[in-house]
Amino acid sequence: MYRFRRLRRDGRIRSMMQETRLHPKDLIYPIFVIEGEQIRNPVDSMPGIFQYSVDCLDEILDRVKEAGIGGVMLFGIPARKDPQGSQAYASDGVTQRAVRYMKEHYPEIYIVVDICLCEYTSHGHCGMVCGEEILNDETLPYLVKMAVSLVEAGADMAAPSDMMDGRVAAIREGLDRAGFTQTPIMAYSAKFASAYYGPFRDAAHSAPGFGDRKSYQMDCANGQEALREIRADIEEGADIVMVKPALAYLDVLKEAALTFDMPLAVYNVSGEYAMVKAAAANGWIDERRIVLENLTAMKRAGAKIIITYHALEAAAWEKDR
Repeated sequence: MYRFRRLRRDGRIRSMMQETRLHPKDLIYPIFVIEGEQIRNPVDSMPGIFQYSVDCLDEILDRVKEAGIGGVMLFGIPARKDPQGSQAYASDGVTQRAVRYMKEHYPEIYIVVDICLCEYTSHGHCGMVCGEEILNDETLPYLVKMAVSLVEAGADMAAPSDMMDGRVAAIREGLDRAGFTQTPIMAYSAKFASAYYGPFRDAAHSAPGFGDRKSYQMDCANGQEALREIRADIEEGADIVMVKPALAYLDVLKEAALTFDMPLAVYNVSGEYAMVKAAAANGWIDERRIVLENLTAMKRAGAKIIITYHALEAAAWEKDR
């Protein structure tokens, strides 16, 4: 009889046998940047998460730098919205100013920018609309303008999350044309129309003004379609492909890891974070153990990058584990 427990006998041997290891550099921390001054607004549905004005970013960026995590992902919340989402690609937009501030004061922090119009449009959808139809091809030039504007401001990576068909190819062409041939694209490739996004929409002020996003985000029942979406984004020039959300879609992530020889990212989204925080606040779970178990499962399933609101805490916990 083979005795598996010989290699589980104590912490020393268990550590040597551990197959999957988290590292702070695997993690990206999302940050919400809001128009205004001296703003540090708590997000009620996401304990520990805040909206920061640009002049208050030092507080959170100092923590990011000290934690040694891989980077940050920026989401902007403008003061003014319109049907075309013009503040998404304005040179003086809140996200552009945040990027420039970070490049000047925190050049060592890697900056990923979310490329989507939902936070900037008055209707809250991720593209242009006609009546109640979300227009695909008409949206692409606006996404290109947003990506180029933010990379011009100093962003290191563009991450389109809109789920319009053809947007990776359009953004790649636009960045190349503007001289940013070395800027990578991390595509939200398999992004599902999920109920896990609710707290994010509170934080980013991005709930749709009508209908839902099921005509462009994916049906949660479709795994094979997710692989086709990922393949299409790879063919269009994505450097990294993403599955979002994380926990309910680890099967998709694993299948993608087995199918494609490409770097994979996963987004541990706001609803997943909020559920852990709520259960921990009630004393129902051990937060530290649950968070590290969840993140380890994502990496074990194939993620090289994990975007998570737990990043700062997890980095500290993992160092001590």
